[in-house]
Amino acid sequence: MDVTKYISREIMMIYEDQQGNFTQRPVKVIAVTDNKVSAYDLSKHAPRSLHADRILACRPLPMQGRDIS
Repeated sequence: MDVTKYISREIMMIYEDQQGNFTQRPVKVIAVTDNKVSAYDLSKHAPRSLHADRILACRPLPMQGRDIS
């Protein structure tokens, strides 16, 4: 999945790890190079390096403090 459009944005991601486990995690995408996605895991408060081909789905998170009326 191409996540380059989400660089510098917070997204909710569904990801399959090496063991075949599925996780849903909120991350901020930092950079995308080749097949690697550098991100900051917002729930674990830690950096992550992810394989782009294991990202199954993602969507932008709502912006905090934005008034939607």
